[in-house]
Parts: sequence; structure tokens; C-alpha cells
Amino acid sequence: MRLVLLGPPGAGKGTQAERLGARFGIARLSTGDMLRAAVAAGTPIGLRAKDIMARGELVPDEVVVGIIADRIAEPDAAKGFVLDGFPRTVAQAEALEKLLTKRGLKLDAVIELAVDEAILARRIESRIGEMRARGEKLRADDDPEVLKSRVVAYRAQTAPLSEHYRRKGMLRTIDGMQAIDSVAAAIDRVLMGGSA
Repeated sequence: MRLVLLGPPGAGKGTQAERLGARFGIARLSTGDMLRAAVAAGTPIGLRAKDIMARGELVPDEVVVGIIADRIAEPDAAKGFVLDGFPRTVAQAEALEKLLTKRGLKLDAVIELAVDEAILARRIESRIGEMRARGEKLRADDDPEVLKSRVVAYRAQTAPLSEHYRRKGMLRTIDGMQAIDSVAAAIDRVLMGGSA
């Protein structure tokens, strides 16, 4: 099973991607995690991406596509994968389609988590407060101003993916404002051939 999860920052893509990975025995591929690991390791891609990510901007396509191409070739992705945070643009979606076609693969579904952006901003601020209270280190992009920048970038660059995948008959939209378990159940229904 090969899936893409769409939704703005803080919509719950990471939570649902982890659950889907465990439920279906597929690899969770988070470009954010892969890029953060590259930054922490000080790799050339990581150094290039570090400042871009801290500003809440999107990392260039060629960097992200290269990371994805390498990652889906790894053994744990052979049974399938769920992409969390990629593609972010129609150009990346087209690059992914070419990459998969070249390998004789295709996506099974694209799931969009639809959320209310105002409530989402409050969710992120709450998460930041909880992390600070626990003494956890915040990510560079866990900042209300950076979040606003990321949501603007999402609306401009990533939201058109919804229409791209809708035209291909692959898009399934889920109400991401529900409780985590309700979102998970709706995703499962969609993947098993039902409706959200």
C-alpha cells in the first residue's frame, strides 16, 4: 500500500502516518523527519536545508525528491509506504509519479486531512506550551510566526495538490478536526473501500 497524506502543518499527518505504518506494516516516510535527521547529522543536504526550514520555507524540489528516491528504495519500503509531508507541490507530485512509474509502482490513495486553520493555530500554540512545560526542546518551526508562514506557503504551494489528485480520482478528504481515533477510523473506512 502506497499512500500520501495531505494537510496543513499541525493537521495530524504525523500521528496518522505512524498509525498507518504500524497498522499496515508499511514504512512511514516523513520528509520533515528525514530533513531534520540530515540537519542533525550535518550532511550537505542538511546544511543546505537548515536555514530554509528555520524560516518555515519549503526545501527545493530536487533535494526532497532525491531524499524520497533513496528512501523508497530501502528494504522496509518494499511492502509500501505512507508519505507525510511530500509531495508539497504539483511539480513534486509529478516527479513522484515519474519516480514510481519508473519502478513499476503507483499510489493507492491520497488522503487529505481538512482542518480549520484558526483552530489549528491554537492547537500548535497549545502544543508549544505543553512542550515547554515538560522542558522539551522545541523544533525551529514550532513558533507561531513560523507556523503562519508555513500555512501561507501551504495554501499557495501545497493546497493545489488537492485539485491535482481530485482530477486523478485519488483524493479522499477526511475531517481532520475530529478526535484522533475518529480520524483514524475514517481513514481506515476510506482505505477499505468505504466512505469517510
